[in-house]
Amino acid sequence: MTALDLVTLLSQAIYVVIFFLVLWRYVRAPTPAHLDMTIFFGILGFIVVESRVAGLLGVTQPAWFTDLIVAAVIALPYVLLRLVDDFTVVRAGIKGVAALIGLGLAAIYAYLEAPYPVAWTLATVGYIAALSLYCGIAFVRAGRHAEGVTRRRLQAISFGTILFAVEVLMAGSAGQFQDPEKTILNATGQVLGLLSAVAFFLGFSPPAFLRRAWQAPELRDFLQRAASLPRLPTTLDIVRELERGAAAATGSRAQIALWQEDDRKLRVWTPGSNAPLDIEAGQHFAGRAFEQQRTIFSSHPVRDDPQGADVYRKGRVGAVIAAPITAGERRLGALVLSAERPPIFALADGELSQLLADQAAVILESRALIDHAAKVRAREEATRLKEDFLSAAAHDLKTPLTTVVAQAQFLERKAMRDPSAPSDLLGLQRIVREGQRLAALVTDLLDAARMEQGRLVSDREPVDLGALVSEVCSRQHASPHECELDVRGAIVGNYDRKRIEQLLDNLVENAKKYSPEATPIRVEVWQHDGEARISVHDQGIGIPPTDLPKIFERFSRGSNVDDRKFHGMGLGLYICRGIVEEHGGRIWAESEIGKGSTFHVALPLGEGRRLN
Repeated sequence: MTALDLVTLLSQAIYVVIFFLVLWRYVRAPTPAHLDMTIFFGILGFIVVESRVAGLLGVTQPAWFTDLIVAAVIALPYVLLRLVDDFTVVRAGIKGVAALIGLGLAAIYAYLEAPYPVAWTLATVGYIAALSLYCGIAFVRAGRHAEGVTRRRLQAISFGTILFAVEVLMAGSAGQFQDPEKTILNATGQVLGLLSAVAFFLGFSPPAFLRRAWQAPELRDFLQRAASLPRLPTTLDIVRELERGAAAATGSRAQIALWQEDDRKLRVWTPGSNAPLDIEAGQHFAGRAFEQQRTIFSSHPVRDDPQGADVYRKGRVGAVIAAPITAGERRLGALVLSAERPPIFALADGELSQLLADQAAVILESRALIDHAAKVRAREEATRLKEDFLSAAAHDLKTPLTTVVAQAQFLERKAMRDPSAPSDLLGLQRIVREGQRLAALVTDLLDAARMEQGRLVSDREPVDLGALVSEVCSRQHASPHECELDVRGAIVGNYDRKRIEQLLDNLVENAKKYSPEATPIRVEVWQHDGEARISVHDQGIGIPPTDLPKIFERFSRGSNVDDRKFHGMGLGLYICRGIVEEHGGRIWAESEIGKGSTFHVALPLGEGRRLN
């Protein structure tokens, strides 16, 4: 056996192997694409086996059998054109012209006797080569718009189809030459035939290890991003990223439907929109895959899902694969892949879609665990804050209440011993003072509740901030802290006078509380860039840098505050922030440990705005 004979035998054997592989695939999934593949490689396999058997037996075929072989060869490019149409759109006119030419040539050969005229032979070879070359170019174009495994297989098929066209051209024209040109053309054609057969094998029936290798880049990229997906801001963000990853890996449109346990429905989000759509379990392909817990493939969605027929027609959906997303026994949803044409590789895409659905299940389950852990931490934090609040509130309320009760009991005993004794004015004043402190604490609690509801600020009126600050500072005349005031002009805005006065009182009292005695408190009021500015500066203990970002939060106090020395529940600055923000302004602090703090307030000078 010569090397050329070996090449011929190998290429013919590959065509026969491919025929049995695609026949088995058609039996498993009888789709139009698998039928066309079976016919195409069935014709090639039949020609190969027939020629081998006839050569071994040394028999001459009857004329009708020869005509049948010629008709089958002429039909090859038309079947190949149908394969192109199975994956992408081929204009009906092209298919019609190809069919008419093929039928015409077959009819002519039925009336001709061998040896056939050279002109007709060359015309037939030209038709087969030209139409095969057109199919190869069409496969190239389809591969450019595909992704993942589909793209690589289409590249192999397009390469094999173009080589097949060149092989036909060489084999058909070799008879018109003499040796050595004839031998060279035949040898080149046989080598091209072997390469074409190998390319067809890799494209139509690749081994499992090669298919996994082709899938690896997209899956690797998908898995590299998967670790960060559970920590995206929202579940919808995760769904969008999963859809993009699945689309890139399969070359199809991807959509994820998530199971909503409360509503007992699947929810999908329209591409390019956050508008959700709910569907019942068992409804459409997503609902069926979710309910039946198996991968579903449809090459005719309009027929197989009449309820969604209008959507499929409008979206030009010609094929659908739906795979369930399940984590253990927990059903999470379904992954739906759709394409304009029924994919040639439905079985491989089904396996890949289930793999992607399984990965999506891991990611979504991880997000659920993260959300659960966050809720647990939030509950723990809420419990801690509640306990801290109750402890602080009990401590701060108990101190004045104990004083009031003790003083009242003392006055009661004194009156019982000597009803005619004069009133203890100092004792009564002490009761009044501690009662007012108790009332202030209760007011802070009520204001904190109002702030949560966005109802802290009410009616507004023109307020001169300079005059109001002067009034607040004038009430500090009995304090050991001098209030130094710097008002730069008349600054008037529309504010809730009562709340702005409360804001100033809180900031000044806060500055006095944390400052050594006999140190001044400086208050400035001025206008800057269309805003009213207020600053309150003290020379107190200061605020640690790590505490500054949260100093205006509820129940928050500096970590350097001694609760036994500085009473308070951590609501004063929180209420200040609420007053300022509901006026449309902002508040911030600057501080240095041991050197004091400065609290800045910026308020709009116009009508302001209310932040709810």
